[in-house]
Amino acid sequence: MIVVVVGPTATGKSDLALDLAEALGTQGPHPVPAEIVNADAFQLYRGMDVGTAKVPVAGRRGIVHHQLDVLDPTQDASVARYQAAARADLDAITGRGARAVVVGGSGLYVRALLDHLDFPGTDPAVRARLELRAETEGRRALHAELERLDPAAAVSIGPLNTRRIVRALEVIELTGAPYTANLPRQEYVRPAVQIGLDCDRATLDARVAGRVDRMWQEGLVEEVRSLAAPDQGGTGAGLGTTAARAVGYAEVLRFLAGDSTGPDAREAVVANTRRLARKQMGWFGRDPRVRWLDAGSATLVDQALAVVRAAEDGTLPAPGAGPVRRSLGS
Repeated sequence: MIVVVVGPTATGKSDLALDLAEALGTQGPHPVPAEIVNADAFQLYRGMDVGTAKVPVAGRRGIVHHQLDVLDPTQDASVARYQAAARADLDAITGRGARAVVVGGSGLYVRALLDHLDFPGTDPAVRARLELRAETEGRRALHAELERLDPAAAVSIGPLNTRRIVRALEVIELTGAPYTANLPRQEYVRPAVQIGLDCDRATLDARVAGRVDRMWQEGLVEEVRSLAAPDQGGTGAGLGTTAARAVGYAEVLRFLAGDSTGPDAREAVVANTRRLARKQMGWFGRDPRVRWLDAGSATLVDQALAVVRAAEDGTLPAPGAGPVRRSLGS
């Protein structure tokens, strides 16, 4: 059974994943060595260490980690590519008789790894034809066609989002199935148990501020300057589209370009990290399979191990019957 640690940023997911990997490899009636699989989109990038709170090699306690430092910052991340590579890691871990502990806060990446989630291909010719129709006939005409072919998709997308309307019609044409048939389903492709870390808003806000303070002390600005091609004035020329959008990096890039001050950049990182945490909680909070634990509990590891053991022996309550998460707004 795959063990998955999810939740908003700054709740201590990496530490719990390491603790669980150690405990699962040494405790219980049948200890099995564990390996960690990253599910944070920006920790895929080499050199993006401080700003992503990546666990340094010296801090990984000798536990094998996967899907860290597999992309150059100039590359754009792809969920489909991650799905294929990370699922191959899961197969290899199982083949070695080990257990996978997945950890990360990128909700779509977690879903892509665990759930039935297909990525229909693209066809430039089909897309170009649909985009031309959107220009000549108007997006409402295309939305009316989508409403006829896939009413649920039409309601979800609405008549104003041309890009998504075109993509939905492209998928329908390429697959011969409704666009909604390709949307993710909350069905595991392998047995798994998800543990979510939660805490109240004031505590999380304090954790975020503390994390940003540490990042500044550990050299976030220097890291971004180095990645952003200093020979070009630190304008982000050395970062791809995806990497340059990462919280912490985008704000420092603006500072290096002279568009903000250092203190303003620092405050922006804090504010945007808090906003990211609420977005992550919204994403994971919609999944009833996540078993929520208090990130600040003194017995967190024991509680998490109890969840894993209950899932293994079939005594874990059905989704929705366990502890309900607290809202970050409370």
